[in-house]
Amino acid sequence: MQHINFDLHQLQAFIAVAERGSFRAAAEHIHLSPPALSRRIEKLESILGTRLFNRTTREVELTSLGRIFLERARSAVDDLEAAMLGIADIAATRSGRVTVACVPSAALYFLPQVISSFSRQYPAIRIRVIDESMNQTLQSVLSGESDFGIGFMSSLMPEIKFEDIHDDPFVIAMRRDHPLTARKSVSWSTIANERLISVARSSGNRQLLDDVLTKAGIQPDFAFEVSHIGTLLGMVEAGLGLAAVPRMALPAQHSAVVGLPLKNPTISRSLGLLTRQGATLRPAAAMFHAHLSEALRRRRPAPDTPLQSKR
Repeated sequence: MQHINFDLHQLQAFIAVAERGSFRAAAEHIHLSPPALSRRIEKLESILGTRLFNRTTREVELTSLGRIFLERARSAVDDLEAAMLGIADIAATRSGRVTVACVPSAALYFLPQVISSFSRQYPAIRIRVIDESMNQTLQSVLSGESDFGIGFMSSLMPEIKFEDIHDDPFVIAMRRDHPLTARKSVSWSTIANERLISVARSSGNRQLLDDVLTKAGIQPDFAFEVSHIGTLLGMVEAGLGLAAVPRMALPAQHSAVVGLPLKNPTISRSLGLLTRQGATLRPAAAMFHAHLSEALRRRRPAPDTPLQSKR
């Protein structure tokens, strides 16, 4: 493909002549001599390989191709000016807006902490969180509604770039006063006779659980099913049963609930950042993306470490 080499000054000169219908008036408007303005227009026409104006002694009018090019030139200049102003605004005030799609298990406790630390550094940047299922998170990223997403992927999608950052193992959540909290970890056989709570089958977390357990020949009997992980943890706290949840779904400190590592089999998901292939993040989104990446890398608890708070 041939590289077309023209500059912003040539586009501005063309737009000025087109809008004023006069080389002299356009030259005065952009503070340029008429001969210099003519040279810019002639150079642009030479680059494009077509005439943009019909010139007479009395007036200047656009050619048919000139009218088409005018719309595109205005759009290009507007986009460039908006981009330059946006960068200047970010650099001067660290302002902007970011939309993030996130699976609920990460949005529940992890993401608010990250937003809090980010907002202390950049208080003028506004953040919108879309906390939905994994499928909806993917659709939000694909449609451009979200700048990027936080989630896990069981299979690759060509339209999505997945940056695998954090290995998030499943733990068994239980009340602090449950007898099993004396252990460092538990196996699935240990909790076979316990009353279990799960998220619905439509959840990506449940699908991952079912796949791994089916391959291991384990078929747990769930006494309760809920739609949201926040509800599930509330039921665990109320003493209604135990629940297998991603470690990230539990807070680092919880007054009533403990998370113990699960074994035989262990189950883990790869959590990461989701962006559209080929998409370029806006400055504010790129800043928050980098902050999130670092926070995920730091969140690597030692293996077999129960998530429980000290009294």
